[in-house]
Amino acid sequence: MPHFDLSALARHGLVTTVLCCLIALVLALGGQGAWDVQLAYALSIGLTSWLVIDLGRLWLSRHAAIPWPAGWRGGALVLAGIATGMAVGTALGNAYSGRPLGGLDLWQRHGGAGALLITVAASVGMSVFFYQRGKSQHLQAQIVQVQRDAAEARLKLLEAQLEPHMVFNTLANLRALIATDPVRAQDMLDHLIDYLRATLSASRVPLHPLAEEFERLRDYLELMAVRMGARLAYALELPDDLRAVPVPPLLLQPLVENAIRHGLEPQVQGGRITVRASVISGAPPRLRLQVQDSGAGLGPLPALPEAPGRHFGLAQVRERLATLHGADATLELIAESVGGTNATITFPLKT
Repeated sequence: MPHFDLSALARHGLVTTVLCCLIALVLALGGQGAWDVQLAYALSIGLTSWLVIDLGRLWLSRHAAIPWPAGWRGGALVLAGIATGMAVGTALGNAYSGRPLGGLDLWQRHGGAGALLITVAASVGMSVFFYQRGKSQHLQAQIVQVQRDAAEARLKLLEAQLEPHMVFNTLANLRALIATDPVRAQDMLDHLIDYLRATLSASRVPLHPLAEEFERLRDYLELMAVRMGARLAYALELPDDLRAVPVPPLLLQPLVENAIRHGLEPQVQGGRITVRASVISGAPPRLRLQVQDSGAGLGPLPALPEAPGRHFGLAQVRERLATLHGADATLELIAESVGGTNATITFPLKT
């Protein structure tokens, strides 16, 4: 049964039991009989009606979106539950009280009309409650699914925007190299083809292992090393126990690009980039991804032509993090005291 939920069934039974106890208490205080006898009748009638209605609605709605039978079947189920509860529950109550009495005598001695009225009111009330609860849960599930679909669509859009941005920056570097060193430009073009082949296939999935993200960074840094030569040094630090952690493709790529373009390239001597993954202890633990460079830092840069979309990559990273993790994710740019910049991403660790 698609809607069978043992915990929900147990909660419904508990609510019904409490309601039956309250009804028995009210009847006993009203002089309708001994507390234990009233409790026997109330529990027998109430729990029998509940079982018929709750199990019946699960069966009849097994192929429906909302766990309640549609149309006339819902009303017929409630009537069946009431009738079964009165017949079976009364018999059980009679057996407990030692008065196996029949129809009219029972109504006269034990307030059968009142019991029927209470059973009808309680059964209808509980049925309406269960129906509204099931409908609310169904609508909530639909809202969550729509939000998830919207988030996935937005991530796809952001990735689709990010890929050509990365290619544009790389081609701009290649164009600059062609004029000064055609042999190295040819080398760079070969690396670019290999890099794009691996990157574009990997970026077609919403998440991939952190190890693959680091491999793509290694490919990209090797590509940039063709152009910058000895001016670029790098280190990738990924602990073995974090290699399988899922992350969005090209998450760190814009940060590395930013470090090279605005940190290392403006310096004659170049610099070093370190990409590091680690865990921040806590409940829950958080994944920390750092891109640290020894470049020009966050201060004013030397006069360089302002590239279109200078802050595009950072904006995309922030938007992707917000879409995936909301306020639980952060991106911080911190100026290092000895020069350079430390870009740090943190979000809840999921394995």
